[in-house]
Amino acid sequence: MQRFVRSAALAAAGVLVAGLAAGCGASDDGDGSDGKNPSATGPEPKPKPDPSSTLPASLTSQKLDWSGCKAPEGGSAPGAEWQCSTLKVPLDYGKPGGETIGVALIRAKSTGKGDRIGSLVFNFGGPGGSGVSGLPSFADSYDSLRERYDLVSFDPRGVAGSEGVRCRDDDATQAAEKKVDLTPDTAAEEKAYFKDAADFGAGCAQASKKLIGHISTADAARDMDVLRQVLGDDKLHYFGVSYGTELGGTYAHLFPRRVGRLVFDAVVDPSADSIGHAENQARGFQRALDNYFKSRGEDPKAGAAKIEKLFERLDAEPMRTSSDRKLTESLAHTGILVTLYSKQTWPSLTRGLEDAEKGDGSALLQLADAYNERDASGRYSTQSHSQRAISCLDTKARTTPAEAKQRLDRFRGISPVFGEFLGWDTAGWCHEWPVAGLHESPEVSAEGAAPILVVGNTGDPATPYEGARKMADELGKGVGVHLTWKGEGHGAYGNGSSCVDGAVDTYLLEGTPPKNNKTCDS
Repeated sequence: MQRFVRSAALAAAGVLVAGLAAGCGASDDGDGSDGKNPSATGPEPKPKPDPSSTLPASLTSQKLDWSGCKAPEGGSAPGAEWQCSTLKVPLDYGKPGGETIGVALIRAKSTGKGDRIGSLVFNFGGPGGSGVSGLPSFADSYDSLRERYDLVSFDPRGVAGSEGVRCRDDDATQAAEKKVDLTPDTAAEEKAYFKDAADFGAGCAQASKKLIGHISTADAARDMDVLRQVLGDDKLHYFGVSYGTELGGTYAHLFPRRVGRLVFDAVVDPSADSIGHAENQARGFQRALDNYFKSRGEDPKAGAAKIEKLFERLDAEPMRTSSDRKLTESLAHTGILVTLYSKQTWPSLTRGLEDAEKGDGSALLQLADAYNERDASGRYSTQSHSQRAISCLDTKARTTPAEAKQRLDRFRGISPVFGEFLGWDTAGWCHEWPVAGLHESPEVSAEGAAPILVVGNTGDPATPYEGARKMADELGKGVGVHLTWKGEGHGAYGNGSSCVDGAVDTYLLEGTPPKNNKTCDS
């Protein structure tokens, strides 16, 4: 089973491959301003207990041992400019002096071309994305920011180098990919679908043991504040993309007085529960697919109908490829959807659909493998494992199979191409999950925080534009600063808009946010 919409890195990387917390302050007694950011308006908030106030000095004052980086699993080592280390944090923040775990870090020090501001911490999405492998891949996009910041990222707890969760081996993953229909239409397929879901959760619990109950977004946000202190910054400066916006919003809620210059791009709707989130995704990806067909002068309804017929063919009989594997309906879903993360990858969709019409599923299979992070030898990354374990701990929702079936018509109405998959996913994703979830939707209100720049892209398929407005509103008056880009693809910064890039750079480098509700047309 594979949930779509996972990582902003897919957009930034163009098609292939994915890639996209840390901390607790001694006391949250800052004034909500970094000296250049205008202070938030409104009454002084009542002080809240500081989640970090009971942390031992052995954690908040630890010295990081920065050294050359080793190659991450399945990748290559970054250049000499990159340094890696490990941050110790509590396994359980309810027992701050107890057992610790390690959070893997990476940094590139400031080039020193301007007065150093501090560290700029990145999270590129997921949940489950590795910042240690991701940041070096995208660092060229942040050259201007590196002039005054150390660029820092991390693998959130439960991800990759930070006690990464692995719920099944590669053989079992490939077997499920081959045999499990993610849009079941018979009783036998439904049974197999939900058995696979339950088996996956059981595998997570067996492999991760006590960690599986301590990898929430709130845990990662507390880790991020430990990191802030250890890096020596009074305020956290942060760039969150996709799921990274939810993590950033959670941090701002927990530590409003420690908010420095925060930017959220490709924004998750914090008001949506799991059903609303799935509906948002169905709407966003269908919108992107319609825009793709319009760009080719084709009728979107006719284009969607063609894809639906392709799915019917694959459901009846998987398609040959140039390898010994076949393209299934579920893999075709993934291969089509991954191309919608960026307008630059629409030509790959054209090729994949054209080849499939000729009976060759190779191109769509290659695209699906890129999303699923499967290499030529048949090895898979564990990002989808971490994604599922983190999100199922975060959410209380446990939709039943019967409830999901009742909503299928609504989902198909929202998206004839992706709706059925996402409708079933509302029940399958956390089916019989071994630990209870924490909340219906994340709390991001941050009264008293410095301004947070929230960037929404009208053509974003994975985190639809409407979520940015809701995030800005929920952060609170005088905190959320909303910026709109009329563009395409997942995320706005670095996607070709000098207006967006200029606004973000000016805020991060000079502390001056754009006017609220500013719109960038290009």
